Amino acid sequence: MARQLQLLLCAVQFLTWLPTPRLKDFEPDWVSRSARYFPLVGLLVGGACALVFWAASQVWSGWIPAILAIAAGVLITGAFHEDGLADTADGLGGGADPAKRLAIMKDSRIGTYGALALGLGLALKAAALATLPAGLGAWALIAAHGTGRGASVIAMRLLPYVGAPGASKWKSAPVGLSLGEMLTALVFAGLPLALSPDGVVVQGLLLASPPALVLALIARRLLGGYTGDVLGAVEQVFEIGFLLGVSAAFALAAAPRA
Repeated sequence: MARQLQLLLCAVQFLTWLPTPRLKDFEPDWVSRSARYFPLVGLLVGGACALVFWAASQVWSGWIPAILAIAAGVLITGAFHEDGLADTADGLGGGADPAKRLAIMKDSRIGTYGALALGLGLALKAAALATLPAGLGAWALIAAHGTGRGASVIAMRLLPYVGAPGASKWKSAPVGLSLGEMLTALVFAGLPLALSPDGVVVQGLLLASPPALVLALIARRLLGGYTGDVLGAVEQVFEIGFLLGVSAAFALAAAPRA
C-alpha cells in the first residue's frame, strides 16, 4: 500500500501542479509505473473543473462557465496536455522525417500547426460545454478527463517509446506497461461512465475513440511510436471528442420529435 500511495503521488506530481508531499527514494521508473493512476488523477482534475462549471452555471449560462472550467483545468495541470497537443501538431505537420519531427517537438517555440491545434481544441471544448446544462456538463468534464488519460495509457501500452530519455516531459526511459497496469487504469477511467445518462457514453466514446486512434497510428507511422507530447495530444483529442459526443447526444435528445 505504501508503494501504491507513492505511485499515486508520483502521478499527481507528474500530471499536475498540485502540492504533494515529497517522494522518498524516488526511482526513475516510477513515472511509468504510476501510469495506472493517470485516469484517477484525471478524475481529480475533472472534478475540480466540474465544480467550477457547476458553480459558474448558477450565475451565468453559455460560454462563461465553459471557459472558466477549461481555465481551471489548464491552471491545475500547467497546460501539460495542451502543450503536448501543440508540440505534436508542430512536429507531425512540419517535419520531413522522424528525426526532424522529434527535434521540432522538443523546441519550446510554438509554430503555426501547434497554435491552430491548440486554439481549435480549446474552442471546440468550450463550444461543446456551452451547450450542456450544469449537471450534465459537470459529469462530462469528469468523464472526459478520466477517459482521456485512459486513452493515453492505452497508447503507452500499444506503441513503442521513441523519445530521448531525459529530453522530454516524460523525464525517464519508460519500460513496457503491463496488461494489468493498463487494465487498472481503464477501471479508473470507466468509473464515471457507470453513472452516465442513457446514450451519452456511447456517443462520447464514438466521437472520441476514432480520432485518438488515428492520431496514435499517425504517430506510429511518422515518428515510429510515442513520446510524452504524443500522449498529451492523444489525451486532448480524446477529451475533445468525448465532450463533442456528449453535446451531440444532448442535442439529439432535446430535439423535437417529428
